[in-house]
Amino acid sequence: MRKIILSLSALLLTVVATAQERQVENRPYIDLRPFHFGVLVGTHFQDIEFQNVGPQTITNEDGTTSEKLISTDQDRWDMGFSVGVLGEARLGQYFALRVAPTMHFGNKHLTFINHTDRLDDGSPIVMHQDMKSIYVSSDVNLIYSAKRFNNHRPYMLLGVNPMLNLSGKDNDIIRLKRYDVLLELGMGCDFYLPFFKLRPELKFGYGLIDVLDTDHVNQLKDKNLAPYANSVAANTRSKFVTITFYFE
Repeated sequence: MRKIILSLSALLLTVVATAQERQVENRPYIDLRPFHFGVLVGTHFQDIEFQNVGPQTITNEDGTTSEKLISTDQDRWDMGFSVGVLGEARLGQYFALRVAPTMHFGNKHLTFINHTDRLDDGSPIVMHQDMKSIYVSSDVNLIYSAKRFNNHRPYMLLGVNPMLNLSGKDNDIIRLKRYDVLLELGMGCDFYLPFFKLRPELKFGYGLIDVLDTDHVNQLKDKNLAPYANSVAANTRSKFVTITFYFE
């Protein structure tokens, strides 16, 4: 993923620097439209920031208590798929406001390490959870674009992205809330082609609210999973890295 991000960033930052001479402009009046629509496709990587609670005091069935230490983390980045539409309003020569309803299909792979209970070989007990996710979002971005040069125009953006989580099962160890809000920061570049405008974009999103469903542990049928569900505290934040191609 790091190679993909670095490659796209280098492309976006060097496009204008490599253009030395004026060229014939494709679709020279396309940016003068007061409002326009488009479609988008892309890929994304989901991450989640957990805060582990540390040692837990567990009450056993016989009334005795014991202490367990379980750590939880997302141990890898899985690539997801995004598709949606957009509507963009021109606010001036350099500013635009974009709204892009989008669906994100992805996955989070969680690992739980029980440092207290051990296997026969002495290694800690490790459990995994594949947290499949489907999000419906509608990000609102304020775009600031540089002056167009030839058939390129770089830009930066800032915005918020409210998201609705359509996934989650009762037998999941950890479950997230149905809603989330991300703060977004990104950059991109407009490429003016003969028949349409192509806009590759790199965007980073960070969750503004706690997304951990703390009531889910009470719904677990297998009570042996409760220490794993309780291993993370509130203040759980979502993270998104999105690479998107807009066709306008």
